[in-house]
Amino acid sequence: MKSTWYRALFKACVFALTLTSPIALVKAQTPDDLTQKSLEDLMNIEVASVYSASKYSQKVTEAPSSVSIVTSEQIQLHGYRTVAEILSSVRGFYVSNDRNYTYVGVRGFSRPGDYNTRILLLIDGHRINDNVYDQALLGRELPIEIDLIERVEIVRGPSSSLYGTSAFFAVINVITKRGRDVKGFEVSTEVASLGTYKTRLSFGRKLSENTEVLLSGSYYDSKGQRRLYYKEFDTPANNNGVAETLDAEKSASFLANISFREFTLHGTYGSREKGVPTGSFGTIFNDPRAHTKDRRGYLDLKYEHTFINQLELLARGSYDSYRYDGIYIYDFSEDNTPQPVVNPDNSRGSWWSGELQVSKTLRRHRLTLGTEYRDNLTQNQSNYYVDALIPTPVLDDRRKSKNWAFFVQDEFRIRENLTLSAGARYDHHTTFGGNLKPRVALIYHPGAKTTVKLLYGEAFRAPNAYELYYYPSAVLTNAKLKPETITTGELVFEKYLGDHLRVSASGYVYRLKGLITQQADLLNITFKNQERIASSGLEFEIEGKLPSGVEGNIAYTLQQTRDRDTGQNLTNSPKHLGKLNLTAPLFKGSIFAGFQFQYSSPRLTLNGTSLSPLYLANLTLFSKKLAKGLDTSFGAYNLFNQKYGDPGAEEHLQNSIEQNGRNLALKFTYHF
Repeated sequence: MKSTWYRALFKACVFALTLTSPIALVKAQTPDDLTQKSLEDLMNIEVASVYSASKYSQKVTEAPSSVSIVTSEQIQLHGYRTVAEILSSVRGFYVSNDRNYTYVGVRGFSRPGDYNTRILLLIDGHRINDNVYDQALLGRELPIEIDLIERVEIVRGPSSSLYGTSAFFAVINVITKRGRDVKGFEVSTEVASLGTYKTRLSFGRKLSENTEVLLSGSYYDSKGQRRLYYKEFDTPANNNGVAETLDAEKSASFLANISFREFTLHGTYGSREKGVPTGSFGTIFNDPRAHTKDRRGYLDLKYEHTFINQLELLARGSYDSYRYDGIYIYDFSEDNTPQPVVNPDNSRGSWWSGELQVSKTLRRHRLTLGTEYRDNLTQNQSNYYVDALIPTPVLDDRRKSKNWAFFVQDEFRIRENLTLSAGARYDHHTTFGGNLKPRVALIYHPGAKTTVKLLYGEAFRAPNAYELYYYPSAVLTNAKLKPETITTGELVFEKYLGDHLRVSASGYVYRLKGLITQQADLLNITFKNQERIASSGLEFEIEGKLPSGVEGNIAYTLQQTRDRDTGQNLTNSPKHLGKLNLTAPLFKGSIFAGFQFQYSSPRLTLNGTSLSPLYLANLTLFSKKLAKGLDTSFGAYNLFNQKYGDPGAEEHLQNSIEQNGRNLALKFTYHF
């Protein structure tokens, strides 16, 4: 019989403590030794600041949300390779993959056919969700190299009062490094399992008091799993269910950060191509031509200035583009003679946007006003068959749209230890009209190290162009779709115990209406507003950072998400989540170990069966400047080689999609 989750977690803790036992014998000195800091300095380190919760910097204890922050140091020590891996380590989040794209679940919600549209993804405050699928790219498809991330801010709960559509369950803001963080040239090379290679070249420097620059380019190439077996395709005509050499992935990205005085120019471009080994959407299985390619880029110019009267101004303008090209292979023959037909599926998106925000403190009030405008220049989708021998529908949908918004937020300090944060935002979309959503938070500090937050919020997600107009008919569409909405209530408790330990607990209740739900067969996709969802849960976390350099957290989530009409629990929605993250210096602060353990209880699949519980462990060894200018990292992922799968979606014949077993990565980074 398999161990229960808490026994597995206990074993992982024992393993981690054994790993860090040298610390009990030798006092480690980290490069930034905490033993040399005062209590006040320690509190400043432990109480981190967050920007994304209110669109200005504030302590996480003052933020009107439940917040987690993952720093560049933690990214290094745990050997995270994608933003998805970062999120998988965070309380209340879990990740799945269909061997094409990566999907994130939060607080029990991860729906089939949803391209992370209910998560708002930002890079340095710039919206990444595209204007066709509204997709948040979280795997290799995200055009940001992981080494260039300074920190990731995770803001739970609805934030439509600040950000509008898609700020439904959470806002993820990826903050990139600046030139001063690189200080010259960096060359990084990584070799990993599955025939994987990655290289990066970066240059960054603060050129003067007012000018700094960061330029970086990277390339990634992986052969992937050579053979993947799917019992659902186990026939001689389908190569006995084995997909061979179809899991390959390639990506390239470029980033530029240039700042001069109060102006910042940020741009990035990424291209990623992935083979599709699953025979999705009823395509021919094991055909080497099946693949998808995503390209995403933007330029963003931002201006920030604080006037003499403490009026803060932020203005930005940007241009974005997104391009998707998929190749699918079908067989419409009615006998045993195959007649493969190539089916290109394409999307093109481009848009420009502007934002203006002012903020000022007036006695006990901090007032923020803002407005945004976006002009969707192209939202085009096409699908056709090459050399088709039978009459087939052709999709050639070309769209344009516009939306604008204004918002207001007030942080009112009622008493020294009691703050009311309230705001609202009005959005107007040409596709469905206007929407007004509020957010209110009461933040109370009964003691110097204790915080209680009472949160209420509403949010909406507008139907995207894919959901509205992707239909294989020139006449029929899903144009009657309306925005889906959510109402939430949450109680958060946070407390610092002593100088180095922090505990937090939260309970939440979510109510969703008009959920946009995918209905699909092998050739047609439609969407309807139908499901009403109820979600509730409890989250607990303990985190600490000791003077010896040992740092980590342990978290547990109990959640239930169900359809209010049928009473059934949702698919891909685990009831229990457990997380352990631990890092420690091993030898005089030059070699560090990082250990992770993640538990997920069984998840329902679309056919009603339950997948086995997930017990996943990762181990990383990292050395900083072991030799002059050289950093090295070794990672073992899925350390105990657990065999597991993630639930399939409507387009898959498979009930679950097999994931990778144990895999290793060795990385060298040289600074000069």
